[in-house]
Amino acid sequence: MRGTVTIVFAIAVIGISSPAVGQQTREAQIAAEQAEKAKDLRPYERTTAEQVFIRLTRGFTETPSGFYPAFGSVYGGGGFTLGAGYRRFYGDRTLWDVKGLYSIRAYKLVELATQSPGHAQGRLDLYAQAGWRDATQVAFYGTGMDTTPDARTDFRMQQASVTAGMRARPLPFAIATLALSYEDFTIKNGAGRRPPVQSAHSPATAPGLGASPKYLHSAASAGIDWRPSAGYARRGGLYEIGYHNYIDQDQTLSFSRLDAEVVQHIPILRENWVLSVRGRVQSTLEAADVVPYFLLPALGSGSTLRGYSSWRFRDRHSELFSVEWRWIPSRFALDMALFYDAGKVTSRRSELDLKSLKGNIGIGARFHGPAATPLRIELARGQEGLNLVFSGGPSF
Repeated sequence: MRGTVTIVFAIAVIGISSPAVGQQTREAQIAAEQAEKAKDLRPYERTTAEQVFIRLTRGFTETPSGFYPAFGSVYGGGGFTLGAGYRRFYGDRTLWDVKGLYSIRAYKLVELATQSPGHAQGRLDLYAQAGWRDATQVAFYGTGMDTTPDARTDFRMQQASVTAGMRARPLPFAIATLALSYEDFTIKNGAGRRPPVQSAHSPATAPGLGASPKYLHSAASAGIDWRPSAGYARRGGLYEIGYHNYIDQDQTLSFSRLDAEVVQHIPILRENWVLSVRGRVQSTLEAADVVPYFLLPALGSGSTLRGYSSWRFRDRHSELFSVEWRWIPSRFALDMALFYDAGKVTSRRSELDLKSLKGNIGIGARFHGPAATPLRIELARGQEGLNLVFSGGPSF
């Protein structure tokens, strides 16, 4: 009997201790394997392509001190544009920035700016800038929607300006802006081969013809904006209304304008696709005001009617509608989109309706960072043919 009890007890002890011993053995084996692998561990080294992409992304979308590549637009119709800039912080968040741009059509821009964001617990941004631009071949086809492409004339617009302004976000989704500018326009004959504006128009068909006005321009806007960033967004929306007042020093070409814009991004399946829509209206307020032909509300460009050349349609009032179906091959770098734009200009506010709209369809690629779109390439087709768009900003 004693022998049987001894055997049973021994078996029980072995059964209890075996899992613990086995567990200790496995843990020791795993620890040994990890120690062996640790001998070969090295910090991850980015490939050359990754390093180049990161440098370009930071240069276009971030704001470190030093030299950076500048890619944008001097003025609508200038064509492909490149440039460079230099910026330097002189405070915690405050910096000054100087840049120059030059386009394939000899459009030029030089700008000196200072920015001081993050005041009032991050709710207030202040800025000031001075600049000079030279747009050498700006198109004018006449006013209204019935003009033809072969009616194009050109003018040269040089503009010197000084601006000070603020952007405020008093509530998480509420935005407000205020700016005051002095703008000095000099209008000359265009530098290209096309006829000058005065060869085909009079002050009756090109308001302000022959004038080079100097304006005190005040602007204010308010709205709600819950997009992650104005420079690049896949969700959120913008609902904004703005007011512009241009006071001519000669008191002959003063006018005021009201702008309203709605943008909505609707993400689908965790932002793998996005449906984006936009509506915009610009309206000259007083019927008696004379708006110079080169400052009339306009459609036709890389950010309005993309299937038409820049400044294709001008008049006292304009409306624009756009819809995009976007898909996201790379959340970090690339979006693709199919889009449709429609709109019109008119001399009467009462004619801002859905009749007789000009439209276009197109496809595009957008190279972006988390908060900015440094390059957008699109091909659009309207009733007058194909139009290729290069832009340094988002479509909307």
